[in-house]
Amino acid sequence: MSWVRVSISIVIVLALAATAIGQSQPRLQSRLYASGLSSPLAFVQDPTDRTVQFVVEQGGRIRVVRSGTVLPADFLDLSASITAGGERGLLGMAVSPDYASSGRFFVNFTDLGGNTVVARFQRSSNPLIADARSRFDLRWNGPGSAAFIGQPFANHNGGNLVFGPDGFLYIGLGDGGSSNDPDHRAQNPSELLGKMLRIDVRVADNHPVGYQIPADNPFLSGQPVPARPEIWSIGLRNPWRYTFDDPDRGGTGALVIADVGQARWEEIDYEPRGRGGRNYGWRNREGAHDNVTSRPPAFLPLTDPIYEYDHTIGQSITGGYVYRGRALGSAYQGRYFFADFVAGRVWSIALIVNPSNGDARASDPIEHTADLGGSQIGDVSSFGVDADGELYIVSHSHGTILRIVGPPAAPPTPTTLRVVR
Repeated sequence: MSWVRVSISIVIVLALAATAIGQSQPRLQSRLYASGLSSPLAFVQDPTDRTVQFVVEQGGRIRVVRSGTVLPADFLDLSASITAGGERGLLGMAVSPDYASSGRFFVNFTDLGGNTVVARFQRSSNPLIADARSRFDLRWNGPGSAAFIGQPFANHNGGNLVFGPDGFLYIGLGDGGSSNDPDHRAQNPSELLGKMLRIDVRVADNHPVGYQIPADNPFLSGQPVPARPEIWSIGLRNPWRYTFDDPDRGGTGALVIADVGQARWEEIDYEPRGRGGRNYGWRNREGAHDNVTSRPPAFLPLTDPIYEYDHTIGQSITGGYVYRGRALGSAYQGRYFFADFVAGRVWSIALIVNPSNGDARASDPIEHTADLGGSQIGDVSSFGVDADGELYIVSHSHGTILRIVGPPAAPPTPTTLRVVR
């Protein structure tokens, strides 16, 4: 059976022949920015100091990188509070938009019981060290409830945290794990798993839950189905990195989600700014293809990805960013960069946005793997951007951060030539 769905763009299957470097784009390079890290998973810019970034290590430490040097003192060490290994660990970090005044930041980790915890912290009087005593774990079922989201299996934790242009915190959760979402959780609107959540964390320190529900969250009316009020969109398998196209740098504000597939397809979902309430189809669909259809989806229509590739090309997508920096040149403006963790490959695609409805279609895939260093890239677990919007690659296997740079500049033309006889 084929489920009725919305095809928000032409779905492009990434073919090997299409991954050659396009003739119109200059070749990119990479430069080692920081090394000596242990299984890094995220690279987060400190908005109060352009020379400082925070690197999240899966084992539980948040390291400080200043001007490319990893400092010996941790920003925060949660290693005694987490379960790490496989798809578990300290998985994500986001700094609040008002970080300069509030000092607040949020982390996502797997606790000792295997559950997902989203915790709020504040930095200390030393901006390079967090106040570990400020920890508050968000409570998902009201005051006094357990301060975690239960995980039935050890995989598909999701883990990314991102503040949107609207100032709200977006939390991407996997379907709870195992294979083919056996309990159909991603399509269960009363479950938080397999969803994108959107919450307002601008509450007082003594707030009993740690967040409130934005008034325009899409399911508050009970349509098209009654659902948990935190839910922004549903039908995700394991969203491994999602970002917003930065409107402060000329972007559209769209949410771009890389969702890891099961056995056949990896996908990229594109959501125009403010257009929540979508159903991305898992487990009924994997990418743009029927998958397990024995139980109906929560509601129709289903939204197809704008891009997919099959498992002859890669097996685990890592989402990146729509590029809005300057160093790579105008040819890369508005292109979305992403990678495959298992294959160790990096690509970019052009996003052609329909001005009438904000939806996008993907085109012109370019593979950058060889130019960026081939095997030195390793397993790409994440991307990051600095204070100027320039792109960085997080190599989980090599423990390094690589900066993506543009083509080498041509040597200057000599101005003092003379003929020697």
